[in-house]
Amino acid sequence: MTQNLSSSFHLSPEVAKALSSHSPLVALETTVITHGLPAPQNLEFALQAEKIIKSKGVIPATTALLEGKVMVGMKEEELAALVESLDPTKVSSRNLGICVAHKRSGGTTVAGTLVICRTVGIQVFATGGIGGVHRGSTFDISADLDELARSPVIVVCAGAKSILDLPATLEILETRGVPVIGYKTDEFPAFYSIHSGLPVDAIANDAADIVAIARAHWALGLKSAVLVCVPPPPEIALDAREVDQVLQKAMEQANAEGITRSKITPYLLEKMKILTGGKSLLANLALLKNNVSLAADIANQLSGKNKLRSY
Repeated sequence: MTQNLSSSFHLSPEVAKALSSHSPLVALETTVITHGLPAPQNLEFALQAEKIIKSKGVIPATTALLEGKVMVGMKEEELAALVESLDPTKVSSRNLGICVAHKRSGGTTVAGTLVICRTVGIQVFATGGIGGVHRGSTFDISADLDELARSPVIVVCAGAKSILDLPATLEILETRGVPVIGYKTDEFPAFYSIHSGLPVDAIANDAADIVAIARAHWALGLKSAVLVCVPPPPEIALDAREVDQVLQKAMEQANAEGITRSKITPYLLEKMKILTGGKSLLANLALLKNNVSLAADIANQLSGKNKLRSY
């Protein structure tokens, strides 16, 4: 597949080699470091995530746009350049072509990363939380959901971001035919919180079970992602009621300031960090690392390179 790639794609030598040899790979998105995490934690996390993946014998494929180039696998100095770029774009499926044509730099969303995974042939992707249906607006729906419906990728996440309408998000995932798998849980995680009160489609207790489900799903001719939802580590998870109270305050402030569309998510995440005294940031970092670690085990299992470790 890589032989027919557009010249806009720039694969690192490690990623290109792994794709050609069918070695394990894990894709990583970058809006988490351009729009989700503050400095210096953003670059620190990007480097730590790659280190976790490499420690398990897997190649990290961090994706981003740098001056119009679709990066798949990045050097430390390229990650630093992304973090330091002025006004980086949130690169989704809708504006990926625009960003390439206008030679923009920016962080890839879940949707943008799924397009890249589908194009180059990466089958495992780790993120924090997926986008979904925004609270109070049934027409404000993340492109993540449509891309999940057409991307045969195992996506490891902590559910959908808690700032969203979780029941409506799950309804759309069901309609789009995206199986929702709980990792050692029968409940859909609420990002910062372990509990949402919402069910998943199935429980998987290890990477082998996840891969078996994905292989069976795709062997039947189904083309969607398999969404693997991992609860945040209990020692850092926030109480769901506390999150809802804080989120309500943050949303009231956003409405008062007229914050909408692509600016709403980073705004609410920053406000929640302030209102929780930094606890939401610590939870975010811990769940991200947790997801990356499981994704590396899944990639090893999927490639037949079984190096499973316990959690």
